[in-house]
Amino acid sequence: MRNRYLGSILALVVVLVYAPCLFGQTGESRVTQSSGPGGHPVDLSGVWGGRYSRTWNEGQPVPMTAWAKERHQATSQVVDGTLVRKDETDPWLNQCAPAGYPRILQIGTTPFEFIQIPGRVMQLFEHDHWVRQIWMDGRKLPEDPPPTWMGHSVGRWDGDTLVVDTVGFNDKTWLDQVAHPHTEKLHLVDRWRRVEPEVLEVQFTFDDPEAYTKPWTGKRLFNLKKDWEIQEEVYCEYRGVLNSPDYIPFVQ
Repeated sequence: MRNRYLGSILALVVVLVYAPCLFGQTGESRVTQSSGPGGHPVDLSGVWGGRYSRTWNEGQPVPMTAWAKERHQATSQVVDGTLVRKDETDPWLNQCAPAGYPRILQIGTTPFEFIQIPGRVMQLFEHDHWVRQIWMDGRKLPEDPPPTWMGHSVGRWDGDTLVVDTVGFNDKTWLDQVAHPHTEKLHLVDRWRRVEPEVLEVQFTFDDPEAYTKPWTGKRLFNLKKDWEIQEEVYCEYRGVLNSPDYIPFVQ
C-alpha cells in the first residue's frame, strides 16, 4: 500500500510539472471546457473584423409586415439606386443610443473578440466596449426576460458551429444599417463557424412575427486580425468630434 501511495504522489507531481507543456501543445483542452453539456467546441477565440461583406435574405426582398414597411419607409431612402438609412431618424447616429445586436456587427469594420471560458462564450466589442454573454451551461431560454439592448443568449455546439439563440430584445434598435425594424418578439438565431482558418462566417435567422411575415436570413464574413487588440471606442465622444466645427475629415 505504501509503495502504491508513493507512486500516486509521484504521478501527480509529474502531471503538475508538465501540465503547462501539455496544455500548450494541445490547445484544445481549455476550449473544450467552454462547450457545456454534450458540446463539440471549436476555437473561435481571437479578434475578428475588417471585412464588410453582407448578404441579406439571399438578395430577395425582406418579407415585412405592413407595420414594418411603414416604419422602414419612414427611416430609409433610395439614393442612386441603393437603399440607405435617413441619418436624421437613426437613434444610434443621432441620439447616442446603443446600436444593439446584431447591428453592432455591421458598423463599418469595428472589430470584436470571441472569449471562450467554462460555461460561457463572450463577445467583446470595440464599439462602446459592449459585451455579449452567451451561456453554454445547458440552460434554456427564459420565457419572459426583461427587454435589453443585446438580448438574452444561450448557445450550443452543432458540430463545428456555434449556434446562439437570443430573445429578450427591446424594440429601440435597428437590425442593420438600412433601418430594418423589429419588435420585442424578435427571436434571433446566429450560427458561427470558421469557413477558413482565418475567415469567420455568421448566418442569421430573424423570426419576428409582428415585423416580418416569415423568418428571413442574413450572412456576414469576418477576417482574423492576428496582431489586433480590442481598443477603447466611445461613440458619443467620437460623434462629438465629428460635429465639431474644427473637425477636418481624413481623406485617404
